[in-house]
Amino acid sequence: MIRTAALDSLPVREAVPALLCALDGHGTAVLCAPPGTGKTTLVPLVLAGLVGDGRRRRVLVAEPRRIAARAAARRMAWLLGEAVGESVGFTVRGERAVGPRTAVEVVTTGVLLQRLQRDQELAGTDVVVLDECHERHLDADTAAAFLLDVRQTLRPELRLVAASATTDAAGWARLLGDAPVVEAEGVSYPVEVVWAPPARPVRPPHGMRVDPAQLAHVASVVRRALAERSGDVLCFLPGVGEIARVAGRLEPVVGAEVLQLHGRALQSVQDAALTAGAHRRVILATAVAESSLTVPGVRVVVDSGLAREPRVDHARGLGSLATVRVSRAGARQRAGRAGREAPGAVYRCWSEAEDSRLTAYPSPEIRTADLAAFALQAACWGDPDASGLALLDPPSAGAMAAAREVLVTIGAVDDAGRPTPRGLRMARLGLHPRLARALLDGAEILGVQRAAPLVALLTEEPPREYGDDLAAAWRQAFQGVGGYGPRWRQEYRRLIQAVQGAAAAPPDRLSPGTPGAREYPSGRPDWFGGEPRNDQAAGLIAALAFPERVARAKGGGAFLMASGTGAELGEGSALRSAPWLAVAVADRAPHSASARVRLAAVLDEDTARAAAAHLLTSAEEVHWVDGDVVARSVERLGAVELVARPLRDPDPALVRAALLDGLRTDGLGLLRWSADATALRARLGFLHRTLGGAWPDVQHDGALLERADDWLEPELSRARRRADLGRIDAGQALLRLLPWSTGEAGRLDELAPERIEVPSGSRIRVDYSAEHGQPVLAVKLQEMFGLAETPRVAGVPVLVHLLSPAGRPAAVTADLASFWQDGYRAVRAELRGRYPKHPWPQDPATAEPTRHTNARLRR
Repeated sequence: MIRTAALDSLPVREAVPALLCALDGHGTAVLCAPPGTGKTTLVPLVLAGLVGDGRRRRVLVAEPRRIAARAAARRMAWLLGEAVGESVGFTVRGERAVGPRTAVEVVTTGVLLQRLQRDQELAGTDVVVLDECHERHLDADTAAAFLLDVRQTLRPELRLVAASATTDAAGWARLLGDAPVVEAEGVSYPVEVVWAPPARPVRPPHGMRVDPAQLAHVASVVRRALAERSGDVLCFLPGVGEIARVAGRLEPVVGAEVLQLHGRALQSVQDAALTAGAHRRVILATAVAESSLTVPGVRVVVDSGLAREPRVDHARGLGSLATVRVSRAGARQRAGRAGREAPGAVYRCWSEAEDSRLTAYPSPEIRTADLAAFALQAACWGDPDASGLALLDPPSAGAMAAAREVLVTIGAVDDAGRPTPRGLRMARLGLHPRLARALLDGAEILGVQRAAPLVALLTEEPPREYGDDLAAAWRQAFQGVGGYGPRWRQEYRRLIQAVQGAAAAPPDRLSPGTPGAREYPSGRPDWFGGEPRNDQAAGLIAALAFPERVARAKGGGAFLMASGTGAELGEGSALRSAPWLAVAVADRAPHSASARVRLAAVLDEDTARAAAAHLLTSAEEVHWVDGDVVARSVERLGAVELVARPLRDPDPALVRAALLDGLRTDGLGLLRWSADATALRARLGFLHRTLGGAWPDVQHDGALLERADDWLEPELSRARRRADLGRIDAGQALLRLLPWSTGEAGRLDELAPERIEVPSGSRIRVDYSAEHGQPVLAVKLQEMFGLAETPRVAGVPVLVHLLSPAGRPAAVTADLASFWQDGYRAVRAELRGRYPKHPWPQDPATAEPTRHTNARLRR
């Protein structure tokens, strides 16, 4: 029996006529309706003709999460007074409840994408509703783009509704071809905002880590809310681990039933959270409860202010979830849950001042996530670079290039980006392409009955309490430890069926002559020496999925992955003694050089070589190491050095490059610099600063090394080691840089003389070494008597350092005439008594210059 009263009470009913009118006139529409208005339940029933007097249609409703798809189907079936699988059914990964009379089918966006790839026309479907599109999940954005393409090219009569509680209505309307926007008013009650920041500062989240002090504070706010308010409490936390830790702080003392609501929870726990209870409850939930689900009885929301978003480090090949601050839109969604049934309150675990600094909306996944699966979907759709897809945010070129590289490596696409038969088969498995590769190749080596359970451990990541050893986690899952086992079994059975169902597909191996071909394992490797052990099988699957993460031990629980990133195991890990690992799950905290290993398997070198064969290289390596040339023949697996042998006759070009690296690293002091060579370099540097033009820059090592061909040859090409560099006369080499072609080189001694003759007849060396100052002429004061004009070089007056008879500085001047007139008297008065044997005339401008004493002069 249809529950008419419940249907009539749904506020979205008032907007249904406008929605039907929009679809009749335009074919697409954007439906904006607050949570609890019935957009997820009533609208599909009306569109299918199951409620009201409309004609019967088949409606697909796409939800972002499995838990939401099941809940929506159950709610709609309840409203019709039927069981799930009759008029309303659902299909999620590994589970299907659909009958011959089903008119409304609720699916996840991932299932919808699979269905579109198999049947682009979606034959038999009249309307598609994309629910919760504001969350901007990558699958939802991709499905919307494919559906718009289908409407434009194949089925213009297919109706499309983008539905959301809060969204960029204008952006979605433009994307859907200027579709009408239909808004439904919700029945909401006032929600009081209580700002509840921690009393003391807590560390901001980084990576997956949340400061325990922050979680302790959230638990204390829940206790406060229970004491100050009535009704159930819904607490939002970023992930399953944080939910478990807060639950551990609450359950001994809270005096209410504590439920944990997330996608990994047991079906019975999910049902209990979504059903009104007889006792007061605290529901600890992830973002799944923001808009996809209705949790009855909630009067209070405690918002931790944290959320999870996907991140990918393309340079290191690491993808993970990152803990971030919730957006303002997300915070509004969460707060609204407290005012669904009566006036409520939201306790926000941050200050009012911080609130204004939150981002407006969550980041679209297409900007932050690993795009390998998206790139394969686009390639199979016939648009390898996704340039023809209607997307609210286009993917970045760099992220798409990284995704294309992964797909080419695993043989899913060719070098032009077109899907291979193997890639088409991968796309049908409903897995990330990396895991699809592991499943297909692992099934050939191990058999599907052993490969599928291991791959399922990577798709349904085991709980942290299983530890970091993939093989040990496999054993615990088989033993049914915790609530993880049933979900894992369901997934690996699905994978077995998927592989067996695709057995008749075209060959999945590229022939060696195919563009973009790579070599893959085929059959059971000989190195296993028989049936592989469980740890060997686990290592193989992890290595096939993540070949750039095969890692060799460095000691002390540290490893180097083939990608070049370091990886570290936790203290007490049983894997610390392994010579090789295949790292399945790892994350890297900001500013950390190494990744933290979360899940890995023991590996041997032969398996690492086979799984990551595309990373194997053999090359001559000639480098400057520890102050000399080292030449080796090296075999590497990515960044991991496997074998190195001394190279007796290295390529001269590589040796020359290594010597240049040495000169860059250790400086030009490796050459032979005589005093004359150093002086020549200074003179040329002065001319470059003063005259520029044809005079080269020789003061800076970088400038000289850029012109190594012009002044270090042929000696550099003949050199083989550091000692040979020490035999190169730098002075003779520098002469090659002089401007000989213009004739200016012949004026070197004129423009920057090495020595200047002073009035006494002495030839005094000029010091040009001051990088930004004047040339310096250091000469005894008596030798300059009678010289009124300061000497010049290249038009620049030298800086005269006048010395005492003992060679100590007495005065410095660039204007001799002024010094004789003003400064000399003070110097004379100070020094004539100290050096009485030397002349100190009253008028130095007319005195005879000398380098001798008075006695010598009288002879």
